[in-house]
Amino acid sequence: MSSESGTGEKALFFVLGAFVGAATALLLAPRSGEETRRYLASKARERADYISKQGRDIADKASAYVGKGKGFIEQQRDQVAAAFEAGKQAYKEEKEKAKS
Repeated sequence: MSSESGTGEKALFFVLGAFVGAATALLLAPRSGEETRRYLASKARERADYISKQGRDIADKASAYVGKGKGFIEQQRDQVAAAFEAGKQAYKEEKEKAKS
């Protein structure tokens, strides 16, 4: 348990450090406020586009896996049905043999 809390603390300190670093960089940036805002907005749009693309890629892959899974299930269902029918036929044949 202690290693889990240590990992959480490290992550928290990392995030806090990142925010402090970002704030310091903004304060000491050689650009004006308007330029910095445009730059940040541009980078935010780039990241949003990238994340959106990644989301679409993940959705496409998930859809492909679901399709493969459905195909596998249908194949297994068909095999079980065929085995069941073969068993019924064998039972009928043995029943007819027993009557004779």
